[in-house]
Amino acid sequence: MKLFVGLGNPGEKYARNRHNIGFMALDRIAADHGFSPWRAKFQGLVSEGRLGREKVLLLKPQTYMNLSGQSVGAAMRFHKLDPVDVTVFHDELDLAPGKCRVKRGGGHAGHNGLRSIHQHAGPDYARVRLGIGRPAQKAQVAAYVLHDFAKADEAWLDDLLRAVSDAAPRLAEDDDSGFMNAVALRMAPPPRAGAQTPPGGAADDGRKADEGRRGPDAGGDGAEDDAALSPLERLKRRFS
Repeated sequence: MKLFVGLGNPGEKYARNRHNIGFMALDRIAADHGFSPWRAKFQGLVSEGRLGREKVLLLKPQTYMNLSGQSVGAAMRFHKLDPVDVTVFHDELDLAPGKCRVKRGGGHAGHNGLRSIHQHAGPDYARVRLGIGRPAQKAQVAAYVLHDFAKADEAWLDDLLRAVSDAAPRLAEDDDSGFMNAVALRMAPPPRAGAQTPPGGAADDGRKADEGRRGPDAGGDGAEDDAALSPLERLKRRFS
């Protein structure tokens, strides 16, 4: 069994806060994958189901963020789970809005929910870091995370939650890179073949990024470069 934990604060007052994106991710997974109705247990709300071949318990602690570890610890003890069986979904200030990264082990970086889980379960669990961005001033952080997502955020937020839900079976099978790749493709899908994009648009950016990875001496058939040459210049290149 795997335990997926979403971090947030209970109650309608906090439901759309940036700090509650972990709750939002679990709600989407439960709805999309036919999990059982939420019920009270382990000082939280739980829902059960399967992701791929894995049985998964979803847990939303109702202890408020700073005491999340109490709920997580209770669920782990009851089901005899190790930290490696636990994945925590949480808001991440140090990632741009809409970005998603998986990390296993390490510190809590000052996140109070993670700090509490460290105290009850140790550091060796996985985290799905869901980017919400950071305010300009450090003093604004508390107000920022406890404020609702703006209307301008709704499109990328919905895309991110759907992407996380679609890729969740990979995560349940410990395929972290497959999960992250699937989410990244959903958030920034490749251009369709033959799609027209303006100069300097998304297609240009993607090509430049690819060229940067390949390096200036990378091989290739040169078809794109030849297309820009005159017939005489192409003939010269052929025999040079």
